[in-house]
Amino acid sequence: MGLRSFFDRVEPHFVKGGKWERYFPVYEMVESFLYTPKTVTTVAPHARSYIDMKRIMTYVVIATIPCILMALYNTGYQTNRAIAEFGASGWRTAVIETLGIGFDATNPLANMLHGLLYFLPIYITTLVAGGIAEVIFATVRKHEVNEGFLVTSMLYALIVPATTPLWQVALGILFGVVIGKEVFGGTGKNFLNPALTGRAFLYFAYPAQMSGDSVWVPVDGYTGATALAVSASDGFQELAARGMTWWDSFLGFIPGSMGETSTLACAIGLVFLLATRIANYRMVVGCMAGMMAFSLLLNWIGSSSNPMFAMPWYWHLVTGGFAFGLVFMVTEPVSGAHTNMGRYVYGALIGVMVVLIRVLNPAFPEGMMLAILFGNVFAPLIDYFVVQANIKRRSKRNG
Repeated sequence: MGLRSFFDRVEPHFVKGGKWERYFPVYEMVESFLYTPKTVTTVAPHARSYIDMKRIMTYVVIATIPCILMALYNTGYQTNRAIAEFGASGWRTAVIETLGIGFDATNPLANMLHGLLYFLPIYITTLVAGGIAEVIFATVRKHEVNEGFLVTSMLYALIVPATTPLWQVALGILFGVVIGKEVFGGTGKNFLNPALTGRAFLYFAYPAQMSGDSVWVPVDGYTGATALAVSASDGFQELAARGMTWWDSFLGFIPGSMGETSTLACAIGLVFLLATRIANYRMVVGCMAGMMAFSLLLNWIGSSSNPMFAMPWYWHLVTGGFAFGLVFMVTEPVSGAHTNMGRYVYGALIGVMVVLIRVLNPAFPEGMMLAILFGNVFAPLIDYFVVQANIKRRSKRNG
């Protein structure tokens, strides 16, 4: 009598109330082990953590809340300050005047509302354009639209200037989603950060709208250089003369992309991501160590013609998109290194590259975006050499 026939004969004893009911899980386990069950797993069950994709993406979105709030406030603050000198026009002005709130830069409500009127259209455009691309690929590939795009859309909206035309916003997120992620298989298979890929596309395709002195504050006629631009031309000592103190840069009250200006807001998000173990501390330590070590080296070397050589590491930390990129891009688990030692090397490579680009390449005063994409490209190679080194070490030890 075969095993299947035996189970068919004794199966009635396993039903509710049967004397062998307590053994039902054993029967179920044996049957599924020896025979193909009616329901099978259609994808690889690589369970490595109790935290699923939805929980990870939700935590990342929560971590961006301080940056979102600061983006609203600082965008409105910078805009209201410029309006006091240059005046205002457009539909946002009509909305604020209708509500009777005014353009007082000392009024937190006026700043938050004015910033919201710039952030909301950009974010809605990002959701619509990128969401359409996600749905199309999900329909063709017959899989669900996951929460990965929610994080991508939020990060992308925070790293573009408030003056970005909405059609460029849509074009950038489409490029990031399609070329940066979906052509490689979708969420979890991309080797480049999709949000940064879209931002890089806009930077090189439309440099006039993504760089310069007139793109950071959305008021016609107003021009104001970022802290990095001032440092590159006149040295970081000139920042104080222009009203940009280190504390202003740390708190985020300086011109820049909407969500990147506040190091404090980014630090709050980092603490949350580290506490929930979404972010790996090795990448953060490596990036900070690389940035600090290379900037100290350049400070020691010095230069009579390039004032950026003298910029200390603590100014690199609070200017441009370093803090935002460190927290939300460097620690991104998919496009980064996956070995423990590789994470240190990966972070250090980005930290060195961002200072190298800022100091030695005058065409790109920011640097963090290109440094992270550079690190994304080399992450698989870093992991390969770490694994090979481990194999050789174990072979020698056990040989």
